[in-house]
Amino acid sequence: MELRPDQLVAQAGKQPLQPAYLIAGPETLHVLEAADAVRARARADGAEREVFELDGRDIDWDALSASFSAPGLFASRRLIEVRLPSGKPGKVGAEVISGFCADPPPDTHLMIVADEWSKAHQTKWVEALSRCGVVSIAWALKPHELAGWIDRRLRERGLRATPEAVQGLAERVEGNLLAAAQEIDKLALLAPEGTLDLEAMQSLVADAARYDVFRLVESALSGQAAQVRRMLAGLRAEGEQVAGLMPMVIRELLRAAALARAQARGANLAAEMKSQGLWEARQAPFKRALQRHATPLRWNRLAAYASRVDRAAKGRAAGDPWQLLERLLLAIAETPATRLLAGAAR
Repeated sequence: MELRPDQLVAQAGKQPLQPAYLIAGPETLHVLEAADAVRARARADGAEREVFELDGRDIDWDALSASFSAPGLFASRRLIEVRLPSGKPGKVGAEVISGFCADPPPDTHLMIVADEWSKAHQTKWVEALSRCGVVSIAWALKPHELAGWIDRRLRERGLRATPEAVQGLAERVEGNLLAAAQEIDKLALLAPEGTLDLEAMQSLVADAARYDVFRLVESALSGQAAQVRRMLAGLRAEGEQVAGLMPMVIRELLRAAALARAQARGANLAAEMKSQGLWEARQAPFKRALQRHATPLRWNRLAAYASRVDRAAKGRAAGDPWQLLERLLLAIAETPATRLLAGAAR
């Protein structure tokens, strides 16, 4: 069956787990929330979770196939999660997935999570999974849908806002649902009772347009090294923590990496950006960045360095998180920094 991500979230809380799930699409927030709902239900059922990180190439699909019938180490029920960023398992992987769906092992559930998705992905293995389980595609919201989504999200959090206030928040987040969700969560903690008007919304939502993380990453992608330094100084002076900035930094790096892969295989970059949920106003920084760093390998190394920054910010690796973050963003903003990228492998 096919369900929207919000329908899947509602179903997972009320009904037993299906044998298989495919959760994919460019709208990262909806993918995350739908997958989290399945994980939460599996935990509630006492299922053991096993994760496979795959990329569609050079994969030991035999190991995954063997795990389908292997007994759980700590529980009789299992959730096997396959992270397949490209959404393309290849011929062998498609056969393995189709084989699982043809005869799902008892008390074993398969969840495939993908970032990239388009109508071209609708192949036989997806049809097989749809027959035995759930396919949930998180398509990017269209610009005219954002205000309605924000209004519904506010109401789900017990908040009310005027149409002007809702539109003001929509303009601020520029189509970024993760940013909108974060702002709404903050509003749920800070907002007074009653209906929020535009003035109240602006006073409660951290404006800091010069220094917020979204514009910080945008400046790095645009090649504005001096502005990156100023913004980082401003964020640090305002008491922000690197750990709180990294999820969005990593998200945009992974998005750029996906675009670089598409560009390398000759795909239509404008169409790919649209499928990634990038509005026209947000495309220019990515285009500039892809001119400076054209190869997928470059973006993979930047993403690896971002992981190092994230670990340092959480106290799991050595180094000054602010200094490491500055090096990362300047490497994005400037021409390839060989020293930085060499450090990413350490």
